[in-house]
Amino acid sequence: MARTKNSNAAATDKVRSPSPEASDRPLGPLSVTIPISEREEVKVNNANLSELKNACDDAVKRFLSRPELFKQIYLHTDVRLGLGWLSVFVAAGTAFYGWKVDFETSKPVVTIGLIAYIILTSLSTLYAYFVEGDTIFVGRRKTFSKRIITERITLASSTTPASKTAVSPSYGVALQYVRSTSGGKSLLGRGRTKGTAPYTLFFDEKGVLKQEALEKWVGSLVETAMDGKAA
Repeated sequence: MARTKNSNAAATDKVRSPSPEASDRPLGPLSVTIPISEREEVKVNNANLSELKNACDDAVKRFLSRPELFKQIYLHTDVRLGLGWLSVFVAAGTAFYGWKVDFETSKPVVTIGLIAYIILTSLSTLYAYFVEGDTIFVGRRKTFSKRIITERITLASSTTPASKTAVSPSYGVALQYVRSTSGGKSLLGRGRTKGTAPYTLFFDEKGVLKQEALEKWVGSLVETAMDGKAA
């Protein structure tokens, strides 16, 4: 009888013991507490949807890029800045050459410079539209729990205007999360979530941002993705 009891206890312990993937789950955003002293009041015009969205975007980026969470990756910004500066240099160089050299002689070079400028500005526009899109945050984090774990999160945001079905405009978030190890060769977890909430949930009547409410809402979406669930 004692042997049977011990066997059942061992079986129960085996069922209750967490899997390696579950025990390797890194710190989630909802576990991060931000001191009041580190917060600055954010106030916008409640009637301006661009201001509402930009304020939420900035607050989300500040929250997710905290030292305990993710390190922001500026790839999209770097690409657009690189293309932008390159187009400026091409335009400036072409203009300077056309000014220093007589018109007929400079026409071939000026034509090439003009075409290069158009191509660069077009590439910047196409990249922003098709590649970057509504992405506002890309982050990465590496943690160590018996092995090196790498996480990557991509977050996009949008605004849904008020309509007949929605009394007030809403803030929408869509995010993708990937957790891997062995330099990305072994996938530990993957999640994709999205959510929408009215701006009135995050701003008071004076236009002051309720940062804790926004952080809790976004944090719950991130943790849903971290658990490999869909929302």
